[in-house]
Amino acid sequence: MQWFGKGSDNVEDSRGSGGGKVALGGGVGIIIVIIGLFFGEDLTGLVSQLPVTTEQTNVKRGSSDADDPEKKFVAGVLKSTEQVWVAQFDQLGLQYQHPTLRLFEDGIQTACGGASSAVGPFYCPGDNKVYIDLSFFEELKTRFGAAGDFAQAYVIAHEVGHHVQNLLGTSEKVQNARRRLSEKEYNKLSVMLELQADFYAGLWAHHAQNLKDFRLDAGDIEEALTAANAIGDDKLQKQATGEVVPDSFTHGTSAQRMYWFKKGFESGDFKQGDTFNTNQL
Repeated sequence: MQWFGKGSDNVEDSRGSGGGKVALGGGVGIIIVIIGLFFGEDLTGLVSQLPVTTEQTNVKRGSSDADDPEKKFVAGVLKSTEQVWVAQFDQLGLQYQHPTLRLFEDGIQTACGGASSAVGPFYCPGDNKVYIDLSFFEELKTRFGAAGDFAQAYVIAHEVGHHVQNLLGTSEKVQNARRRLSEKEYNKLSVMLELQADFYAGLWAHHAQNLKDFRLDAGDIEEALTAANAIGDDKLQKQATGEVVPDSFTHGTSAQRMYWFKKGFESGDFKQGDTFNTNQL
């Protein structure tokens, strides 16, 4: 993909600012490390229950993107999501609230608690921020075999999808249901939430290709589908333990994740993203 315009101003950069020290008390560190075994684990359900820390980290704004191609890329992807979702919310008669994307190294304090880089990219509903340690993109390529800039863009768009769910109240409904459901039943809702974020990522790609500063390159969609395939629960469990336990799925199978991204991309229709009321896959 190529982005020709100015990147988003909603990028915070705490890399190299001493903000990587995380106080992992109360068992949080253990939980984060366990979740970190799985790529893309959304923390909406878990970390929103953790105590808010008051520790502050330094944030660098306005550093030169010209000298930082990774930051420039991330800012461009975020800007394209802003443009797409502003238009989508306008069609719904709503006003889109832009999320902030926070770059960090090693670890970070958030409104949802402390998190290490092992958790991978995540969205915190407590402060409406997407958090990314850019070293993850190298892991995406080497560990998961999902190379390419559009695989990276898919990751960002997926996390922004969780922000959309937060704004629309979908995440809150799922979280509230957690209190009355068994773990098995709640896992099913978690899968639906994640698949909807995949659909939203596909929907973003559909509409982004019509933006004046955005261009899809040959092979971009295949890169995203390769990433979605690599991070299905069934594939990750098979690689990790040699066994597949469907009742423990939280994100969906490789086939489901590819299906919903592709459906979002091919339809571009927000109304077709109701993963909670479907018999598909």
